[in-house]
Amino acid sequence: MTSHRYDAIVIGGGHNGLVNAAYLARAGKKVVVLERRHLVGGAAVTEEIYPGFKYSVFSYVVSLLRPEIIRDLDLPRHGLEILPLESTVTPMFDGNYIAGWADHDLTRREIYRHSPRDADAYDEYGHMMHHMAMAVKPILAMVPPDPTSLAPSDLKGMLSFAGLFRSLPTRQFHQLYKLMTMSAGDYLDEWFETDVLKATKSASGIIGTFMGPRTPGSAYVLLHHYMGEIDGAFRAWGFAKGGTGAISKAIASAAREAGAEIRLNASVAQVIVKNGRATGVAMANGDEFHAPVVVTSLDPKRSFLQLIERKELPAEFVRDIERYKIRGSSGKVNLSLSELPEFTCMPGNGPHHRGAFSISPTMEYVENAYDDAKYGDFSKKPYMDIVIPSMIDPGMAPPGKHVMSIFVQYAPSNITGGWNDEKREAFGDAVIDAVTRFAPNFRASILHRQVLTPADIESITGLTDGNIFQGELALHQLFFLRPAPGWARFRAPLKGLYQCGSATHPGGGIMGAGGRLAALEILKDVPR
Repeated sequence: MTSHRYDAIVIGGGHNGLVNAAYLARAGKKVVVLERRHLVGGAAVTEEIYPGFKYSVFSYVVSLLRPEIIRDLDLPRHGLEILPLESTVTPMFDGNYIAGWADHDLTRREIYRHSPRDADAYDEYGHMMHHMAMAVKPILAMVPPDPTSLAPSDLKGMLSFAGLFRSLPTRQFHQLYKLMTMSAGDYLDEWFETDVLKATKSASGIIGTFMGPRTPGSAYVLLHHYMGEIDGAFRAWGFAKGGTGAISKAIASAAREAGAEIRLNASVAQVIVKNGRATGVAMANGDEFHAPVVVTSLDPKRSFLQLIERKELPAEFVRDIERYKIRGSSGKVNLSLSELPEFTCMPGNGPHHRGAFSISPTMEYVENAYDDAKYGDFSKKPYMDIVIPSMIDPGMAPPGKHVMSIFVQYAPSNITGGWNDEKREAFGDAVIDAVTRFAPNFRASILHRQVLTPADIESITGLTDGNIFQGELALHQLFFLRPAPGWARFRAPLKGLYQCGSATHPGGGIMGAGGRLAALEILKDVPR
């Protein structure tokens, strides 16, 4: 057995863990990141599954990565380059389509083609959502206060939190209240009449959640995804050159430059606790790492129910973590293609292939996809968000060939009877069938396919139930309730132990905010 000593140990080399280590190292701390896989990134990784074809295996687009992290860590200097996704096309059953473009006027004209009324509403809706995003944006950089505490820092935090809402004009306050409580479908019904437009926009309210477009609370998830920005432009989405793994590599490079050590193939078996304090970790190979600060970027069920003996934690906290909703709802299908899919609604190759395709032709279609999952099955006609990375970054595939990334809802982690090889392949077939319905040449163009269910995602990444957000973005699991009441300030109920993953405020996506905020809190507790 070998023993190692550091100022801080970070469990998990996902993007939040890497951000956390980078900030601690920049403050002069001797930090080590322990990652069980052979590469960093967690769910933000790029792998060459088949020779010449590089897949963004799990997470595949970027928008939520906080600008302050990009700036503080100087990520462009470490290789980060975001390429814009400039369109979203939704094919319709009747051979028509609706498209959104980077050019606002083009999008407005496209909507006008379906409904002049909606074209006018689109401008007002865009302005309102921009104001909502601006109103909520400060919360992303805020450490959640404890509303039950009388500590000066918590009282100050609650006053700041209340002040954000008090400053809103009456109409904007009412809109924010609706976004926090309504379903995405019902909220969009108040703005638009075109079904395919509402279906496509409502999809942002269900991504990564076990909710349908008519489920109360899904409107907040819509706003959560609206808050993404690239170079100051809200609602902008992009693709990292080299895939999402390039984001993780850039953060890891910044962390190493600051002095952090990153160990791969390093599986943590247990957090070491002595006299009511976390003092280090024991590895699967018997080695031990010791430090006065231990930070976990893993999800709370793995962190607190598997790596720590329950007797070391308050019973009420353990019960809260046991009740924490972390059901996986999404699958991923990655494909190698011999040619581009030719969608019937937009024949030929064109700029639309450099954007996204949304398989959400009607609200009923998306809601029916949820119904399948609600009753314990994968969606036979799933909602899908599709990008062709090789059209944006040609280096992702051999010349003349392409890779396609398909995010799929719904693939429930609690599928009746559990996932097996037969169900995985049937799920993959359902995805192929759904795309081929709109692009007849698609099926024959497939060279390779990788089908990932929540069980596969959990097996590979360690994410409980394969949940990409480390827990649902439901109202009872946000802000000072994430991941548990009283424990949202990045500290765990064990001295010396901190948490920084997507299960912390402000939630999931390739954001990095949890890693940064946790590091700032640690540096308040530990003298520099």
